[in-house]
Amino acid sequence: MQEFAPDAIVVGAGLAGLVATYEATRAGKKVLVLDQENRANLGGQAHWSLGGLFFVDTPEQRRMGIKDSVELAWQDWQGSAAFDRIGEGDGLERGEDHWGSRWARAYVDFAAGEKRDYLRGLGLKSLTFVGWAERGDGSASGHGNSVPRFHLTWGTGPEVVRIFREPVEEAERAGLVRFAFRHQVDELLVEDGVDGSACVGVRGTVLAPDDARTRGQASSRDVVGPFDVRAAAVVVSSGGIGHNFAMMRANWPTERVGPAPEHMIAGVPAHVDGRMLGITETAGASLVNRDRMWAYVEGIHNWDPVWPDHAIRILPGPSSMWFDADGHRLTGMSGVPGADSIGSMKQVLATGADYSWFVLTQSIIEKEFALSGSEQNPDWTDKDIRMMLKERLGKGATSPVEAFKEHGEDFVVAADLDELVAGMNKIARGGRVLDAALLRRQIEDRDRQIDNAYCKDAQVMAIHNGRKDRTGKIMRVAKPHRILDPAHGPLIAVRLNILSRKTLGGIETDLDSQVVRPDGSAIPGLYAAGEVAGFGGGGVHGYNALEGTFLGGCIFSGRAAGRAIARA
Repeated sequence: MQEFAPDAIVVGAGLAGLVATYEATRAGKKVLVLDQENRANLGGQAHWSLGGLFFVDTPEQRRMGIKDSVELAWQDWQGSAAFDRIGEGDGLERGEDHWGSRWARAYVDFAAGEKRDYLRGLGLKSLTFVGWAERGDGSASGHGNSVPRFHLTWGTGPEVVRIFREPVEEAERAGLVRFAFRHQVDELLVEDGVDGSACVGVRGTVLAPDDARTRGQASSRDVVGPFDVRAAAVVVSSGGIGHNFAMMRANWPTERVGPAPEHMIAGVPAHVDGRMLGITETAGASLVNRDRMWAYVEGIHNWDPVWPDHAIRILPGPSSMWFDADGHRLTGMSGVPGADSIGSMKQVLATGADYSWFVLTQSIIEKEFALSGSEQNPDWTDKDIRMMLKERLGKGATSPVEAFKEHGEDFVVAADLDELVAGMNKIARGGRVLDAALLRRQIEDRDRQIDNAYCKDAQVMAIHNGRKDRTGKIMRVAKPHRILDPAHGPLIAVRLNILSRKTLGGIETDLDSQVVRPDGSAIPGLYAAGEVAGFGGGGVHGYNALEGTFLGGCIFSGRAAGRAIARA
């Protein structure tokens, strides 16, 4: 690295780091990109994602008859975020949501404005249908999306990475970018200058080459030696804490959602360790909203894992019946699969257990079960139209879903309810035993609500509502039917585990992604972007996410950092 004199150092080669690098190199800046993993992991967690993006009032929405607006989106964002830590002014009296709430307003405007053209200009395309994720808690002014906004990238997460990776690799060939993989940052160098202390570089450890490891696999931490490199700007874009279960439990919002789960599985690779949060705080940064994180309750153990404790999330439609570990049905909209993640978490953890159950039919799994992750959706990831038509519109569930049904340790399949409950009890944890009579009574109560197009059951109402939009009726919501109707069998139960995913708090930043000190002043030369910065400002989502906003937050905050460096 001695012969390469960078204008900026980017710590973390995930999506936010690539976007920051792309924007800086467009202005002719020289960028050194450091990452503790090997080159196979370029793009970070974004590669593994489904590639969903939150847009507002798009042609895709309008073609589906969806009426959206920036005003409605901002109403939904505020209702979901529930920012309650605003404080006063920009200094010591500001609250932890001071910058996050400002980032939120800017991001909604971006999603309703130039975001689509910005990404399409780089070659990104969305599928023609729009999904309705995180439908909310049943209140117009509360949490959730009022309308479908989840735009699925044609090519999923790898395509979102590609549109930034390729121009960055072109800049690498032109001599503007240098990658240093297997370089682990241990310290941000802060020195006093004429304008006070500023970040002037990084110091760390060179790790032994581990090129035999494929993407996502846990790598060694064998040390080769130290390194020290300087630049006028440093961008921290190292991701969150999703595989650091100890850090998650230490910051778990017990009073708000219930006790931290004893059994947790990882929706992200082992290198998502949160190391740079403490390192950046030691350099003088303000860390805010540490208790806000986005874990899912629909996690299943991957039967073919890539990393330790590898979890996959079920992306459910609304029809599966949801029971806690004691066999009691979840209530309200948070008892509707896919509607209210944090509300569901509260009900699940309130039992003292760390798992729950879906009970469904073969008809439901065929229409409503999708799996998170690019590798679980090869038709979309490989841009294979013929495969997509066969998998999504043909008979049966998709091949990856059927593979989990056959091999997954969390699945039980049975011809009748008594046999199903016996199988559920075999894999229940903590000595809990389900009562088949209790489940039967609740299922039959719900089944009686199916006979009419109107009813009083919140879940059945959500099913009817979900079939009113085109995507729901064709692809995502099964025709209402009785769970115990043998014509729709066999019966299926799925044990749902708590799955780690995203950090919603983090390093506090201003709207240029510049890192802020506890007193409110900016640290010259130091920026943070992506999940490590709570996707902007230390918490752009507040308490809840609307989905499709994590990749977008990496793009938006990475772009802000890169453009600020370009202007410097």
